[in-house]
Amino acid sequence: MTETRFARTEEFEAKEQAWYQAVAKVFARVQKKDIADVPLDVWRKLAKTTYDGIEVNPLYNRGQELEEQTLPGTFPFTRGGQRVGTEEGVGWGVTEAFGANATNEQVLSALNNGTTNIVAYGNCELSSLLKDVLFEHAPVRLNAGKHTEQQAEALLELAKGQSGAPKLLEFGASPLTSAVDGSASVDLDTAVALATKAKEFENVRAILVDAVSFSNQGATDAQEIGLALAAGVEYLRALNDAGLSVEEALDQLSFRFAVTDDQFAQIAKLRAARALWARVAEILDAPEHGSAPQHALTAPVMFSQRDPWVNMLRSTVSAFAAGVGGASDVEVLVFDWAITGGLPKVSRTFAHRIARNTNLLLLEESHLGHVIDPAGGAYYVEQLTSEMAEKAWAIFQEIEAEGGLQKTVEAGKVRELLDASHEAVRNDIAHRVKKLTAINEFPNLAEAPLPADLRVEPKHVRRWAAEFEALRNRSDAFMEVKGHRPRAVLIPLGPLAKHNVRTGFVVNLLGTGGIEALNPGELTPGTDAFNEAAKSAPIAVICGTDAEYDANGAAALEALREQGVETVLLAGAPGHGFEPDDYLNLKIDAAATLAELLEKLGA
Repeated sequence: MTETRFARTEEFEAKEQAWYQAVAKVFARVQKKDIADVPLDVWRKLAKTTYDGIEVNPLYNRGQELEEQTLPGTFPFTRGGQRVGTEEGVGWGVTEAFGANATNEQVLSALNNGTTNIVAYGNCELSSLLKDVLFEHAPVRLNAGKHTEQQAEALLELAKGQSGAPKLLEFGASPLTSAVDGSASVDLDTAVALATKAKEFENVRAILVDAVSFSNQGATDAQEIGLALAAGVEYLRALNDAGLSVEEALDQLSFRFAVTDDQFAQIAKLRAARALWARVAEILDAPEHGSAPQHALTAPVMFSQRDPWVNMLRSTVSAFAAGVGGASDVEVLVFDWAITGGLPKVSRTFAHRIARNTNLLLLEESHLGHVIDPAGGAYYVEQLTSEMAEKAWAIFQEIEAEGGLQKTVEAGKVRELLDASHEAVRNDIAHRVKKLTAINEFPNLAEAPLPADLRVEPKHVRRWAAEFEALRNRSDAFMEVKGHRPRAVLIPLGPLAKHNVRTGFVVNLLGTGGIEALNPGELTPGTDAFNEAAKSAPIAVICGTDAEYDANGAAALEALREQGVETVLLAGAPGHGFEPDDYLNLKIDAAATLAELLEKLGA
């Protein structure tokens, strides 16, 4: 890690100690302790550790100041690939993808309304789709899977018919990364052959190091970078073996990264990825070729099918991070990307316009495009970039020590790595430690159910929301038959002011699994209202304060048993002198608990 450069003075030390003492006072007040009983380093409880094992402090100051980075557009390109003061240095490209069902009119309309970069995917008719598109102004990238070779030939033919040199044409061959997530691509030999042909043309690149494939399978940020480096180096070896010089080989590669809504981590990821690839080029004695196009995609793993409108918020943060992080261009997926064909009754024109405008609002109204590397110099961002680069380089070295990416993929070691990181995130989501709005927090049970034929998972991606949305699918299927959602009844003890916190918690929790919570209001065991509520659902959840549980919890449980309630749960923790069937609290595996409850309810 880069050494800090700030000389710590007595004045600085005094201010830092004053902050530590201020934090300790807050903890003392909250915990109702004497300040003398609170350690001065209690602030460390506010620190968080990322999935890469990087500790994030609650405060960064000049004590963490690192050596100043070089200017944007200069080696090692940490601050971006474009130089200050150039036309190319203003903002990032606005990328939009078009497939076989798209029309030339849609492409031209997009270009006239802010789109600058085009991705043509699938086996589309390029001559029709890209008619009147000037390649000298609009970069074009293919995402053609197994049709890459023939589509590349067609793209080159179109380029030959234009007078100006293309700004950037990319064939998008991605055999090494596609082998990880099972997406379609040509084989390595074909990719190398395409690169051999592409090097004869100006501004044409054949190979895409698609780190999105790693993200889609659960990679952490550092893993995404490290595996991308390993793929890039393996491509360089293959190209060099085919007769390309190091410089020619470097100029045939571009990168694509998935960017989530973890804002600062994504800014650091893109910065670290550029710096490390520049380091690879430096080791190969070609540092001036160490800046490759860096495409950013709003990460497919974070898109939800339920309440997909929330994806607009995720995408906005994601696009912000990608642009601030220095991506060459940013592709914002449509908000209902995770739903096959899109959300019913939502026009494709609207969905694409919202995605495009997400970029444009950041560029033109927030004026982010007029500042290169706005996060540069921020103590936290610089420190996080440095530490993430260390973690990623270590992963890259491990892959290289095992014989390279292909060998580790074939041996199953990359799969083991990604499975472990995916499980860590899945487990946090299941326990609601990692919160997903509208998925494991604040569900909208009133939204229209997805049609049965749309309740399918997108291919080649392990989405964060998948486990909870599978529960919602069961709820929808139940409602189609019964006319209502699976239900549980709340048994609120004591006045509203006392039970409201836990009833609110339970309503939210049950809703994430598609279970409707019936709330009859304050109940007293033995009354007609209590008995009537008990008969309204086969599952009951007692809600109230701990004091209320100690006083009336046992009586409530006995009364519920007398009414034949099959399952009685308690909102809170054990320790009240009676034993319900289970507990609902912040520590449970919510996904597993909700799955069991749905089973009991017949869903």
